[in-house]
Amino acid sequence: MAQPTIDATGEPVAQWRDKKRYLWLLGLIPPTALFVATGFVALMNWAGRELDWGWLNAVSPVWWWTGPILVYLLLPLLDIFFGPDGQNPPEELIEQLENDKYYRYCTYVYIPFQFASLIFASYLWTADNLTWLGIESGGLGLASKIGLAFTVGAMGGIGINTAHELGHKKVTMERWLSKVTLAQTFYGHFYIEHNRGHHVRVATPEDPASSRYGEGFWTFLPRSVWGSLRSAWELEANRMKRLERPVLHHTNDVLNAWAMSVVLWGALALIFGWQVLPFLLLQAVYGFSLLETVNYLEHYGLLRQKNARGRYERCTPQHSWNSDHIATNIFLYHLQRHSDHHANPTRRYQTLRSFEESPNLPSGYASMIGIAYFPPLWRKVMDKRVLAHYDGDLSRANLQPSKAAKLLAAHEAAAVAVLERPAADSASTVQNLSADAYRCGNCEYVYRIADGAPREGFAPGTAWHDVPDDWACPDCGVRDKVDFLPIGV
Repeated sequence: MAQPTIDATGEPVAQWRDKKRYLWLLGLIPPTALFVATGFVALMNWAGRELDWGWLNAVSPVWWWTGPILVYLLLPLLDIFFGPDGQNPPEELIEQLENDKYYRYCTYVYIPFQFASLIFASYLWTADNLTWLGIESGGLGLASKIGLAFTVGAMGGIGINTAHELGHKKVTMERWLSKVTLAQTFYGHFYIEHNRGHHVRVATPEDPASSRYGEGFWTFLPRSVWGSLRSAWELEANRMKRLERPVLHHTNDVLNAWAMSVVLWGALALIFGWQVLPFLLLQAVYGFSLLETVNYLEHYGLLRQKNARGRYERCTPQHSWNSDHIATNIFLYHLQRHSDHHANPTRRYQTLRSFEESPNLPSGYASMIGIAYFPPLWRKVMDKRVLAHYDGDLSRANLQPSKAAKLLAAHEAAAVAVLERPAADSASTVQNLSADAYRCGNCEYVYRIADGAPREGFAPGTAWHDVPDDWACPDCGVRDKVDFLPIGV
């Protein structure tokens, strides 16, 4: 079992306090940034007019680009200034923290601000009289509208991370809110693919959301976008088949998530006019591209080895790139503690821990996003870290297939060691098939034969041997059927 890093405070459990408890409210900066930016635009235009400083009016439109400024400039600087966090919650307090509803309210409140900002942006994109903001030309110029789209898209991209936090939870309302949050970016299929696809296949060549050594971001982006969409559709199509329903059914979670986007975009177009649609499209593309950039960072070049039975070893802290820089962690709800998230997907963000043995990025995710856009720079920074992680044996990495031979030839030691290595795996090869129920070894989900799993397409009374071998835990996605433990024999 991986050991978390030692809490740098060294406080006894009885005295431990979450120093980030109220800092989590800073996560509301992205969905409220547009209102703050609007205030600064109005203030600078007013001051420019009153003081006869025309340069203030000239530079005030920069505020419409607040989102990119936050992502590419402010957060990286804050990560450098404040550095790593260093605080892990004591194991004895995990349950108490999990049950503290204050933390989940911090994520819930993101959503109304997100939609308020989107509606306000739609007004700004289409308004032809903004003199109340001191804009004498009437409406926003094209550059300002594009900057506004990127600011709203940044909010939507960070909103996908909010949806990510909610979508992993077992509470039905939170899973519904996850799809609602994804409506802005038209990326509702992420709710399916991430939980039931990515978490099952992470750090393998079969996972579209795990980037490969030697693969540039601009190659990864279309592969991940289309591969994840295809995976989500196949996962739901198979579930509908088990339920004996047509694929085009309202209970198909891909379709009902997309329907939320159609309703939202349709309503905005109806209220503000069709002119809003190009900017809705631009903000959505930018928003989900931010998500995909983070996907690119999280597992670059990392590979789960196959064991003697041909199955991939279980995901461990070694299979995710982490960062404990506190500033980005605040904005992304501890997403950078990614190893613990993959080990415990249903664990709430405030209880995620940092592991000593996890491979670490040189800075926070916000800093690495900008580097990822420039493949030569990215490879200069990251390839040596992948090599060091595998002790110079590149055959153990997840390689870009089109470059594999060339990459291995460039590292002769790895080329010689290209033979597969059986990985340790504690899962039993034979299961007791006479039990009444089977429990996931990771998240305590229980499959009871008497109850079945109707939502998964297994009617009450479905025997364990009739459940497909490739079925994974519906709650955490970490354990396959073979990893379930028999109970109630």
